[in-house]
Amino acid sequence: MTRLAEWSASAASLVDVATGRKPADTVVRNGRWVNVHSGEIIAGTDIAISCGRFAYVGPDASHAIGEQTTVIDAEDRYLVPGLCDAHMHVESGMVTVTEFARAVAPHGTTSMFIDPHEIGNVLGLDGVRLMHDEAMNLPLNIFVQMPSCVPSAPGLENAGAELGVSEVQEAMKWPNIIGLGEVMNFPGVSGNDPKMLGVIAATVNAGKTVGGHYASSDLGLPFHGYVAGGPADDHEGTRVEDAIARVRQGMRSMLRLGSAWYDVAPQIKAVTEHGLDPRYFILCTDDSHSGTLINDGHMNRVVRHAIAQGLKPVTAIQMATINTAEHFGLERELGSITPGRRADLILSSDLVNLPVELVMAQGRVLAEAGRLSFDIPPASYPATAKNTVRLGKTLLADDFLIPAPAAARESVVARVIGVIENQAPTRALQARLAVAQGQVQMDRDNDICQIALVERHQGTGGVVNAFVSGFGYNTACAMASTVAHDSHHMIVVGTNHEDMALAANRLGEVGGGVVLFADGKELALVELSIAGLMSEERAEIVAEKAQKLVHAMRECGCEVNNAYMQHSLLALVVIPELRISDIGLVDVTSFSPTSLFVEEADAEI
Repeated sequence: MTRLAEWSASAASLVDVATGRKPADTVVRNGRWVNVHSGEIIAGTDIAISCGRFAYVGPDASHAIGEQTTVIDAEDRYLVPGLCDAHMHVESGMVTVTEFARAVAPHGTTSMFIDPHEIGNVLGLDGVRLMHDEAMNLPLNIFVQMPSCVPSAPGLENAGAELGVSEVQEAMKWPNIIGLGEVMNFPGVSGNDPKMLGVIAATVNAGKTVGGHYASSDLGLPFHGYVAGGPADDHEGTRVEDAIARVRQGMRSMLRLGSAWYDVAPQIKAVTEHGLDPRYFILCTDDSHSGTLINDGHMNRVVRHAIAQGLKPVTAIQMATINTAEHFGLERELGSITPGRRADLILSSDLVNLPVELVMAQGRVLAEAGRLSFDIPPASYPATAKNTVRLGKTLLADDFLIPAPAAARESVVARVIGVIENQAPTRALQARLAVAQGQVQMDRDNDICQIALVERHQGTGGVVNAFVSGFGYNTACAMASTVAHDSHHMIVVGTNHEDMALAANRLGEVGGGVVLFADGKELALVELSIAGLMSEERAEIVAEKAQKLVHAMRECGCEVNNAYMQHSLLALVVIPELRISDIGLVDVTSFSPTSLFVEEADAEI
């Protein structure tokens, strides 16, 4: 797992410290113990730590203090277990695992359960292993879920790699694999697809947890088939009925608050208004932008938000600690401040606003007053993880033209991907667009610009063009990104073809990233040289560049909250309703390709 000694190796020392036969390494005195097992807050509590684990938690730890013991006065502050992120993707922060850990530790996150399916789609099993090994060498508890769906929807997209049953079976033997990453191919599970059932069986046979992803509003027989297929949790709910249905079926309902996904508020009503038992509810982030991590927080932000929705503070903390640990079978390792568990804790003076004033992980002070107490050296990735953007040619403005159907003279009805602010799903819209000189035109006045997916794994030079609405761009501009969940080709969204070509070619030059051009000028660039997904720079630098990108998008008229995150999901062909892939537009309500143009007789406008 991590470099922390196993409990069995430290048990004798823990007993000796608890009984006063041996001094503790660290004693924290005079705190208010947030006990997530009993739901109590117990004042006047001392904690003794040995071998990176809690040895004693009670009213007086003076018997455990020796000459070499470090004593920390909690000053009547709350003793909160270190926070756990139950489901997230490091790559969405645009930084390495190491940099992600550096960014979130000051916010009180001490455990993460990461699904590296982004790098898996680019580099395959080798990429997953790189992040697995990196996670093991960090002072936080970072567990890895083996990606289950690479590509996410076979037949609807082509990724840079493919992972199957044999790869999952191999990964289950690795020391830091905690389970299977989100099973996104939900029609495959409910339809008894052999690969999906095979990867789930390999995980269950290894005694590990199967992550879920049921991104459909249909709670009928397909949902019941999915649950019967084995996934044990789900973070794709957006409505209160989604949360209720999952918990009633024995799944953990994971409520996410990422940079752009605001799904806690509607679903937490299952507890606050419908009275469901909160023990099967878990908080997570799913996707967090680097700017969010540095400026706003991580799991502390999610807990605060849940409390603001009417949840009791202790209940919200349980959803980010012990509930998560129990779900992954780690309740004897983490998730609470109790003897034998890893000594992960937060000192906070306010349980509602949750300021994180001191953070300990595995018995070591990691951060105080929002700053790391010591630096963590940056990670180094091999050359094989870089230079992964292969365009095959220099792209021209003409590559982004959309010829009108032969019969169209003045206008056509086109399908349009509709962005929904603060949610992962999109809408399948239709719009009547003008035709000029045989080419279909965008409609900036009605917020319809162009989207293109550029193949970047095999260098085919392929470009798929379509339309998107919801970004609000009101000037000549284009943004390109090699972060394009989950196949991670290149997505370009723009209001003119010249800037689209400039943006795409620029990312080919730098080896991947996110770039915004306006009127032929580069306004912002975040270089992501590792698999076209992650930066080699420190998190603070990446956050600064990402913030510049946000400002540049606003200058171009885009006021959507964390619009970059919305941009990056437009190719995710496992979340309804309409997406783009390297094979064309995909109707994710029927999981089938669909045409860009609508016959007049079938038009809905």
